[in-house]
Amino acid sequence: MNIDSITNGYVIDHIKAGNAMKIYELLNLNKLDCQVAIITNAKSQKTGTKDIIKIDKDIDIDFETLGFLDHNITVNIVKDSKIIEKRKLDLPETIINVAKCNNPRCITSIEKYLDQIFVLTDKENEVYRCKYCEMSLKNKE
Repeated sequence: MNIDSITNGYVIDHIKAGNAMKIYELLNLNKLDCQVAIITNAKSQKTGTKDIIKIDKDIDIDFETLGFLDHNITVNIVKDSKIIEKRKLDLPETIINVAKCNNPRCITSIEKYLDQIFVLTDKENEVYRCKYCEMSLKNKE
């Protein structure tokens, strides 16, 4: 298999195996007019297998969304075919319009224009709570 190197863009690495398509959809990578390579089940010394996404364009990436989806992801920033920065992600304190509150009584299920806002309340267990109704959301759901 031959996948070209990146000139200017990003390599999203150490994605938990099977999650690359979810990230592809949430970051709207299908709307880009550049090469995007998705590598699934690549060998990993740490986890056995991993997914990788290569984006051959300098775009705005939502690091908060990536951190929420999997804070073990590493993002390599590439300029002139060289990695200039390797960014490790953390769980964001707040996420907006990444997850949806499942509480049917929450104001967001009635008022569709409201942003879906969740706040990190338990970092160790990766638990977020809806800003409006306090419904909990475990990060891995």
